[in-house]
Amino acid sequence: MLIRMLGPADATLYRALRLRALREHPDAFTSSYEDDRQQPVEAAAQRLATHAFWGAYQHAELYGFVGLEREHRPKNRHKATVVGMYVAPEVGGQGVARKLLEALVAHARLNGLESLVLTVTEGNAHAQRLYASAGFRSFGVEPDAIRVAGRPYAKNHMHLDLSRTP
Repeated sequence: MLIRMLGPADATLYRALRLRALREHPDAFTSSYEDDRQQPVEAAAQRLATHAFWGAYQHAELYGFVGLEREHRPKNRHKATVVGMYVAPEVGGQGVARKLLEALVAHARLNGLESLVLTVTEGNAHAQRLYASAGFRSFGVEPDAIRVAGRPYAKNHMHLDLSRTP
């Protein structure tokens, strides 16, 4: 599995896998399949051009991705948000999510970030274990953070202090 940064040239594969993720796991993302499928591939290319995303490739097939959205205002430029983690189940259990997260954290460190935040849907124990093993710590749970088909889901807010971890 090759882990590398994604760019606008990866937009078609990224968009297809993202739509799959949104359709198969609507409770895991704030975005929705219904909204995103109406967006052209150019919107995906723009996202990949303006934010740092990593992809997990095997041969020419994209099997996973994760993104980093950095803050730009002076008072919070030291932090970024981890977004959109997804790994296709057919490559599950191979450490792909961990490798994607490691690439993201290494990039964050090299670029002077000191703080990473993310949210994970309550009940997604696998994702919570992954983030905890990477040093992320929960700092609160937001009840009713999103609603999918009228059902409320809580989001666990997690933080990684890059200034204190190796």
